[in-house]
This record gives sequence, structure tokens and C-alpha cells, in this order.
Amino acid sequence: MKNLRRKTLAAASAVTLGVGLAVTGGLAPAASAAGPDTTFLVLAPQGATTDKAAARVAAANGTVVASYDQIGVLVVRSTNPEFVTDVAGAGVESVASTAGLGTALEEGETLEVSAAEAANTTADPTKEPLFGQQWDMPMIGVPQAHAVNAGSADVVVGVLDSGISSSHPDLATQIAKDKSTSCIGGVTDTTEAAWNPTTSDHGTHVAGTIAAAVNGVGVTGVAPGVKVAAVKVVNDDGYIFPEAAVCGFMWAAEHGMELTNNSYYIDPWELNCRNDARQRPVWQAVQRAIRYSQSKGVLHVASAGNSNYDLAHKLDDDGSPNNGTPEERENLTNACLDLPAEAPGVVTVSAVGPTGAKSYYSSYGQGVIDVTAPGGDTRFRTQGVRSTLTDAILSTTWSRANGNGWGYKQGTSMSGPHATGVAALAASAHPGLNPGQLAALLERTSVSQSCPEGVYNPVPLIPSGPNAYDATCSGGERNGFYGAGIVNAYNAVK
Repeated sequence: MKNLRRKTLAAASAVTLGVGLAVTGGLAPAASAAGPDTTFLVLAPQGATTDKAAARVAAANGTVVASYDQIGVLVVRSTNPEFVTDVAGAGVESVASTAGLGTALEEGETLEVSAAEAANTTADPTKEPLFGQQWDMPMIGVPQAHAVNAGSADVVVGVLDSGISSSHPDLATQIAKDKSTSCIGGVTDTTEAAWNPTTSDHGTHVAGTIAAAVNGVGVTGVAPGVKVAAVKVVNDDGYIFPEAAVCGFMWAAEHGMELTNNSYYIDPWELNCRNDARQRPVWQAVQRAIRYSQSKGVLHVASAGNSNYDLAHKLDDDGSPNNGTPEERENLTNACLDLPAEAPGVVTVSAVGPTGAKSYYSSYGQGVIDVTAPGGDTRFRTQGVRSTLTDAILSTTWSRANGNGWGYKQGTSMSGPHATGVAALAASAHPGLNPGQLAALLERTSVSQSCPEGVYNPVPLIPSGPNAYDATCSGGERNGFYGAGIVNAYNAVK
């Protein structure tokens, strides 16, 4: 059976830089004994206002901290240990506590690039000192694309992540500060300090891949002409809670963003099962937020994950939740989805290494993967024995100890922003496309990649075992490893 080695954000990166449903009934008296201060998602019936739900929240000794009337979702805090029971009734479709539903951010070892390296000039046509170490950019046609269209400042990409360093020399001019916010706790805070990183540079790395400036310093992004907005959804402890994700999608919808990049998972379950009473309210709230933002013109791009898991053939899950005692869940069905990667309309991205072959860690699945992009593969050269750090993705970094810098990470968290950057170039070159049209263009301009024959495993000598990363690709020109193919920036803009 497959053990889902679930990793969040830059997971699979040995090389990084750097619930129950409410029951129906009348208003119940609020419990007198106080419990822990807990966050809940309270959903009104689809299409209904939140007025009745808000009244029931107040009667159940809860406080509404954020109201998303557009989708009928309330973010609530309460110390009432019987809140789920007490809030149930007319006007409330479902309710779920989000306690324990965060997913820890895992960070690997750091490999930094020196400031001297970042400042040296080269003869590269992009004029960026570290471009020679960015093998990923030529792979997807970035130099040729920049000669045609390097991106429009009218295109804004929301980076739902751990924040973006606003003082980084490669990003300071690239951030749409008026569209940036923190969504921690499901509540927006637009102060600059709130949406800057505090414990993780993951969002800064992702933002650099999308839009690092062409300014004679450091690296280039895929689309340096566009703007990125920091939408912070990872808290200081490294957790991504559902209320923060809902807030992020809604913020993007209401602030004119064309795209969001989502290199994260929404709760600790590798697969969120809509037929599981504990998880269904979370799925409902997230799906409502995604659908609403899509209706407002936002295309969402998400990473496929780093578990080398076949998302098209879900059998079991014995590694979730990953923030507690794992449960054995067998005989899973397609009601169990990887969020947000498998939400309808979301572009799902797998990862390839420098050879263009599937990265050993990348999840896959026929009919699930839409496109693929460079995410790094530090093990293929040694068949898994040890890491070659420079085969990861070089981008912008930040740390509390060393401040701003540049360094390497790998994961589908890194492939996602490459696809997002190409989509941003496409939106710049072909304005007016709706999310579906933009996604179709991204796929149509990708370069198809054939399935390898037989069982694929580029790392048979990895310490975890000779068959630890076995995978089998299915499909033809569009297949389970690569979807429509490797994204191509030049094809998207010409």
C-alpha cells in the first residue's frame, strides 16, 4: 500500500534554500463552561445570506471574525465546547472546527548564493548575474519570450503563501503593495509588516520564480513585467488553515487578480474526502471560494504534491493526518480529492528536473495533471545516492538570520510558479481571456512529453529503498506524468 509522504509547500525538498456536519434543531442554550478558543467555518445554505447564520453564531456564544457573504461563509471564533451543536439549525447548512486542520510547513537545508555572485555581471542577454544557474528558464523558452513580451504591469498574480520580502532587491519593485494582505486567521491585515515573511522564505522563493526583476541583480523571473501580490496564508508556526485559504481566494477575487499561485495544501489530509463528515464543510467552503473567484476572472494554479502518488488511482491513505496520529483509510474513491490541486478549474502542475523527465518525488495522474514545469530533481544524477543541489530551482530567498538572498529549493511548489509565470505572460500578450480560455492556452502552447516505458524510477539507489519511487505513466500525447506537456513561455506569447 502507498504511504503518502505528504509534504507541504516546498516538500519533497531535501534541497531547499534557505468536523462534523451541523444537525438540525432549535436554538440551544450556550454552554456555560469555557473551552479553548477555537476557529470554525460556518456555512449558510448555498445561495442564502449569512444573516440567520450570524444570529445563531451569536446565540451560541461565537464571534464572527470574517464574513464572506458572497459565498455564505463565516469565520467564527468561540470558547463554547458545544458550539457545533448549539449553532445548528435554520440558516446553518454545516459547521466545522478548523482546529488541527493546519498543515505544517517543512523546510529543508539551506544553500545560499553569495552576494558577490549575485552582483557579478555576465554576458547573458537577460543581463542577470545568476541567469547561468537558472537552467529552468531556457528549458521553458523564457529568453525568447522576453524578446516578445516580458509581462504587463496590469497583470497581478496573487502568491498565496508565507509572505514576500518587500525589501528584496529582486522583488521590491515587483510587489503590488496595494493588493497585498495577510489572511492569517481568515482575517485580512494589509499592513506591510503583516504580509512580509516572518518564519519562512517559501513565498519569497515562489514570487522570485514568477516575477523577479530584470535589473542587473540576482535572477530573472518568468514574467518580470507583471506584478505579484503577497497573500499570506501560512502562519508563524508554519500552518495553513482552511479559513486562511478561503480568505486568500476571496481577496484575489475582489482585488482584480488574474492569477493565483497555490503551492500548499489546505488541511492535514493528503486527500480531502467530501463523503467524510469531518472534512465536507471544509471542502464546501473552499470550493465556494474558488468558484466565486473564478467567476471574477481569477485562474488558480496549484502544485500536484510531492508524494509520488497516483492521484488518478486513489486506493488508500495511511499517512494522514500528518499533524497527528495517522489513520488507515482504505478503499478511497474519487470523492477524495487533493485540495486545492484537484478542485474543478484549477490548473494542476507536476514537476520535472533538468532532463525534462518527471522529478522522482512528483505526484502524477492521468486526467489530473494539466501541465508540467521545472521543479528540480537533485537525485537523478546519482540515481538517488546523494543530492546535487544545483539541479534544484534558484530563486530569491529571505531569512531572519541573513536577510535577503538567493538560493535553491525543489518541489512541485517550484514547478507551480513556473506555470503561473507562463500563464501571466500569456495573459499579458493576450488580454481579455477568461480563466478557462487562459488555462486552455497554457495547455495548448505546452510541449508534449511522452510517457517513459514500463515502471519509472530514476532513483533506485535512494536510501529509502530501491522501489520507493516506482511510478507508471499512462496516456498518450496527454498523459499522467506531464499532462499536456512542459509549459513554454515563448509559445504562450508569440
